[in-house]
Amino acid sequence: MDPFHFSSITFSQFHLAQGGIFIMTGDVLPCFDASNLVLPEDAACIVTVPTTLDVAANHGVVVASKGGGIDQENYSLCLVDNLIQKPTVSELVEGHAILDDGRALLDTGIIAARGKAWQDLVTLARSSSHTMIKELMTSKKELSLYEDLVAAWVPSKHEWLRNRPLGKELIAALGKQRIFSFCSYNFSFLHFGTSAEVLDHLAGSYSGLVGRRHMCSLPETTACDIAATAIILSTKISSGVSIGEDSLVYDSVLCGRIRIGSQSIVVGVNISEFHVYSPQIINSSTCFTLPDRHCLWEVPLVNSAGRVLVYCGLHDNPKVSVKRDGTFCGKPWINVLEDLRIQDMDLWNSTSQDKCLWTAKLFPVMSLPEMLNVGMWLMGSACDPDGKIATLWRKSQRVSLEELHRAINYSQLCADSSKHQSDIAADIAKSCMNYGLLGRNLFQLCEEVLQKDTCLTLCEELLSIFPSHGDQYSGVLPQSREYQVKMDLLRASGDLSTACIIEDKVWASIASETAAAIKYGPKEPSSGSMSSTHGNLHPRKAFVQLPVRVDFVGGWSDTPPWSLERPGCVLNMAISLEGSLPVGAMIETTEDHLGVSIEDDSGRNVYIDDLASISSPFEESDTFRLVKSALIVTGILGHKLFSKSGLNIRTWANVPRGSGLGTSSILAAAVVKGLFQVMEDDGSDDNVARAVLVVEQIMGTGGGWQDQIGGLYPGIKCTQSFPGQPLRLQVVPLLASPQLIQELEQRLLVVFTGQVRLAHQVLQKVVTRYLRRDNILISSIKRLAELAKIGREVLMNGDIDELGSIMLEAWRLHQELDPFCSNKFVDELFAFADPYCSGYKLVGAGGGGFALLLAKNPSCAKELRQALDESSTFDVKLYDWNIVMPR
Repeated sequence: MDPFHFSSITFSQFHLAQGGIFIMTGDVLPCFDASNLVLPEDAACIVTVPTTLDVAANHGVVVASKGGGIDQENYSLCLVDNLIQKPTVSELVEGHAILDDGRALLDTGIIAARGKAWQDLVTLARSSSHTMIKELMTSKKELSLYEDLVAAWVPSKHEWLRNRPLGKELIAALGKQRIFSFCSYNFSFLHFGTSAEVLDHLAGSYSGLVGRRHMCSLPETTACDIAATAIILSTKISSGVSIGEDSLVYDSVLCGRIRIGSQSIVVGVNISEFHVYSPQIINSSTCFTLPDRHCLWEVPLVNSAGRVLVYCGLHDNPKVSVKRDGTFCGKPWINVLEDLRIQDMDLWNSTSQDKCLWTAKLFPVMSLPEMLNVGMWLMGSACDPDGKIATLWRKSQRVSLEELHRAINYSQLCADSSKHQSDIAADIAKSCMNYGLLGRNLFQLCEEVLQKDTCLTLCEELLSIFPSHGDQYSGVLPQSREYQVKMDLLRASGDLSTACIIEDKVWASIASETAAAIKYGPKEPSSGSMSSTHGNLHPRKAFVQLPVRVDFVGGWSDTPPWSLERPGCVLNMAISLEGSLPVGAMIETTEDHLGVSIEDDSGRNVYIDDLASISSPFEESDTFRLVKSALIVTGILGHKLFSKSGLNIRTWANVPRGSGLGTSSILAAAVVKGLFQVMEDDGSDDNVARAVLVVEQIMGTGGGWQDQIGGLYPGIKCTQSFPGQPLRLQVVPLLASPQLIQELEQRLLVVFTGQVRLAHQVLQKVVTRYLRRDNILISSIKRLAELAKIGREVLMNGDIDELGSIMLEAWRLHQELDPFCSNKFVDELFAFADPYCSGYKLVGAGGGGFALLLAKNPSCAKELRQALDESSTFDVKLYDWNIVMPR
């Protein structure tokens, strides 16, 4: 049995061009790109996947036609001949449902209707829906979307359907069209048809992805006994509770002496007050015990203040009859009746009724202590020597699972769950503010709290803590994080105007924290200040040319505030394009004026005679904010040279805008390096790289250290950063053999996609998620940094194929960090290149710009280059490139 019913899907693009409907009705969790679905026109279609017979026995099975369909390498599309629900092996054989490889087609419950099939559905809804609904409500019968609707499109099911509620109407309205089975061999599904499958997924190969504790309130470890492998979600637990290994407790409150066995599931149970001594029922101090491999959940009833506790064995199948060895709490019914000393007539009203757990009137409606004690008796974990519990049970109002299915108050169930989770979120938020260091994702907690009417009061209470909070935790709580939390609380409380003001302080704090980490130490980028007396005032000229960088893996771990608080690691490479270094700056002193003249490679120019006017913040539309920021950071505006001369600055970047090659940061590095040279200051690569971090913060674009490191330091290098004041960067060049360099240059294609996207727009979203302590984002960036170290070892060993696998994983992680870092064009480009490649990714933050395509060998690289040149679909440009090696 399954106390959960949920499903979800991830779409890249999904279109029903001529109109249609896409429905998910099953108990599977699909994870696939829906754009890969092949749906027939003017028909319905059900998505299936091959599965083993043991899984098929607990689900619906589709029998596909043996001929006349489409059979491709990755999928098949065939007419549906029959539908079978939870079949035995003999039923599968008789129904010709077993495939040639011994498997069967699992009905995922994912249904689509297009064209005429969709028109028939719309016509039915418009003409008959009100009448059909009224008839169902009057007769108190049900119409199953999962079974009845689909059966109307399967002629072999029409005889069965005619005896169902409104079956004849469905056949008349929909029966002219057919339904197809789209069987995908690559789609990934998790089955949640039974509670046992839920636990299997949580403890099996996916266990590493499962958080064992989330949104829960737990007592100290010396006051309870909760197994390390137990999963506790959205639950309050008090002292005295015991929970066994591999159990799942969700959306519950457990107080008092309660024991939950191993491999058990508890959902929606509220035992906030349990009196163990009930003289009317059982004179014992025994606590409530849920045996191993059992399920327990609690549901409210329609038109009643009462609630019902439901329990059964983990492997019980409610629809299996007594005659077919059906079970309750893991025991055959004959043993259950004998042990409890009850009769068939106590459970089933008539001899004609199908006797199974689904129809058994087992579950009493009574007070919570009584239900708990009766439940232990029914499950076999408590004795009834004098028959008092059995007598109480017989006299009580009892319901079956079948009756509960119709009587559950789902709106009340959802409301209670929402309030419960909001209460927990509120308690956690208060604890985080009062005792912690704001390490929780307060934004997520605010979203949970927002479900309550008391949200405004709570947010105001939390905000009142802030005035003294910063002083209390100075040195361990970054101000940017504090402002982010405050902004989230203001938004949650509806004070959007103040939240916008605080948002500006968030980014200003990141800039100041970055500047503090860079300037604190023996090397200060601002050494050329007002008091500087470096050098004589003879004419000076600096000419700086730099390569661009391509990153294999590790991006985002270099970006403040991550790099100011956590270690980072990036593997990247400096390259030339079309035989030249594409980024540069020329800076020279002049006696023609006493100001600053700036010109870029587009012919745009500006002259600034009032140096005091160069101050941040700069408008995003300011074309020259990069150079202006560099002037501020280097301290040259206060240099003595401006007493008798001015500066002419010219910049260029022969790279498409939004390339993802780190052009902005590398251009900033060229300007900063040139300014340091003119000042005769410390123009070392390390000092320049650290100064550019501050430049980007002042510009308002953010950005990390990997771009300028990639351009300033030649060759392939693995760079690590270590947080502190000052921020420490360790650049480790890769000692690559000539053979490795040659093979990499032969196999790696550097392709401009023509898609343009500005990195700072992506960066702000990622940084905000980090400031909110988004756990998924943090784990993804940690993995990227780890992959950079692995990638260095791979290249040192000359294993370029494995580098391709690392690039693929890095690309997947980038899409987790920002779902919009790819688009349809990029997806299609990579799909086109996939047969030729061992790996591929977009450089930088993604979303467009340049792509790296690592071919399987030099021959594949030539073939792919030719294929792209000849393709009319992909208007891309392939660049000739070379690794810029150390001199």
